[in-house]
Amino acid sequence: MKFRDRIEAGNLLAERLAEHGYTPAIVLGIPRGGVLLADIVAKKLAADFDIVIPRKLGAPENEELAIGAVMEDGTSYINRYIVNALRIPQNYIESERIRQVAEIMRRSAAYRKPGLSYNIAGKNVIIIDDGIATGATVIATARWARKHHPSTLTIAVPVAPSQSVEVLEQESDSIIVLHMPHDFGSVGQFYEEFGPVSDDRVTQIMRSRGLLL
Repeated sequence: MKFRDRIEAGNLLAERLAEHGYTPAIVLGIPRGGVLLADIVAKKLAADFDIVIPRKLGAPENEELAIGAVMEDGTSYINRYIVNALRIPQNYIESERIRQVAEIMRRSAAYRKPGLSYNIAGKNVIIIDDGIATGATVIATARWARKHHPSTLTIAVPVAPSQSVEVLEQESDSIIVLHMPHDFGSVGQFYEEFGPVSDDRVTQIMRSRGLLL
């Protein structure tokens, strides 16, 4: 199964979510690609919309390999299996955490109004990305969302490998995945068009939602 682009994936995800009747809901998109899908889903469900910004913690000399992820308030997930296998010292993890939190703060200042708070308590929270590989950033996001006392917490993505889904089931009340391939290399391989999403596109959506000046 391949999605034409993020727009098609967002519409298909909205159709699946509509079957479950999440009300009142708030849809949280993960930048950058997940924001496009979340915007579509929120409109289709007549739900509130916002973004949330996790950052992957990269391995030494291989930033693409996620050893975990972190949120702006320090909420984090560490993949202890990878950390132990690579013998990554704690001081590296702490320095990488500090570096990524600084990047989250930079992006937050660019994407959202200063001081804008999250209205999550008592709502059905739906976390959306354009796909999941290791699941590190989504796990950190889910743990952060739990601190805000949602009524329920759902993770919804177009594509993810089954092993990541099994882990995420323990971090959420429900998880919706349109496609769980046996042969998973990267998220992009399941889209015909998977170009980069620009900061300008994210800020355009945020301004249209009144969440950015």
